Amino acid sequence: MPPPPTDQHRAPVMEDVARRAGVSHQTVSRVLNDSPSVSPKTREKVRQAILELGYRRNTAARALVTRRSQTIGLLANGMNEYGPSNILLAVQEAAREAGYFVSIAGIREISQEGIAESLQRFLDQGVDGIVVQVPHADIPAMLQELNLGVPVVIVGTAADGRLSGVMVDQEKGARDAVQHLVDLGHTRIAHVAGPDRFIDSAARVAGWRHVLAQAGLEEGPLITGDWTAASGYLAGLELARRSDASAVFAANDQMAVGLLRAFTEQGIRVPFDMSLVGVDDLPEGAYLVPPLTTVRQGFQELGLRCLEIMVSQLETASPAQTAVVEPQLIIRASTAPPAQS
Repeated sequence: MPPPPTDQHRAPVMEDVARRAGVSHQTVSRVLNDSPSVSPKTREKVRQAILELGYRRNTAARALVTRRSQTIGLLANGMNEYGPSNILLAVQEAAREAGYFVSIAGIREISQEGIAESLQRFLDQGVDGIVVQVPHADIPAMLQELNLGVPVVIVGTAADGRLSGVMVDQEKGARDAVQHLVDLGHTRIAHVAGPDRFIDSAARVAGWRHVLAQAGLEEGPLITGDWTAASGYLAGLELARRSDASAVFAANDQMAVGLLRAFTEQGIRVPFDMSLVGVDDLPEGAYLVPPLTTVRQGFQELGLRCLEIMVSQLETASPAQTAVVEPQLIIRASTAPPAQS
């Protein structure tokens, strides 16, 4: 009797892969789940059959069996900025390596209603856990009020109650940057800070103040920007008018770029008349004139540590954890000893 006809238009299933590779259904399952018990030769046969048939795993069916969607929700703010966008990419890459898909939701305005709505959408998708990359001072309290029922990791802060946290030691990065300026001999150091209520902004202001206090120096001008080059440019014009600082610590490289433009227009030479330090290590920073001294944040490590904590909580139900990444001062040509008066 001839074999029963097959539907040429249906999607291939695991049994089709097993038949093509000449192995059992269980062997195909082991290959799909990266089991070490399959020989390299057999693994290659199964993978070749998958490619030839165009087989795709039925994630919905798998989720019913494992009660896992292998999906992590990522709530992010400021995705158009270098730092946040690179953290997002690092988390995505680490998640992919760990076998997870990332569902992303971006928010412009930080509000209880907007946060809750975005998180509820993640829960409706059946995500296994949520990463919150919104480094705003109100976020931990907002999240504590919500009973999400899945592991949550906040990027930018330490663990808080049920919530895990991963962070770059922003205060240390600021201390290193300002100490570098003090060591060069600067006694009047301005700071162009990020927006109020942002965790990173507050930590960098604290680091700036700590070093000045330790050195017995008065605080230089403190100007608040909004992370953009445009706000750095306006801050640079104000500092040029005041003429009472010989160095500036900018809270990110984008604002440092704006400062550099303003100083150039006003005839202030960097680093001869004004030293300048940023944060983030923009790739373009090394090619500015002069190349920008900055604080490198280690975004790749941040993403990796974030996923390590998430996977640990998913697999072992471990308590909330904190991971801290050390920043690195990168000294280039935008800093020098102050000019002799």
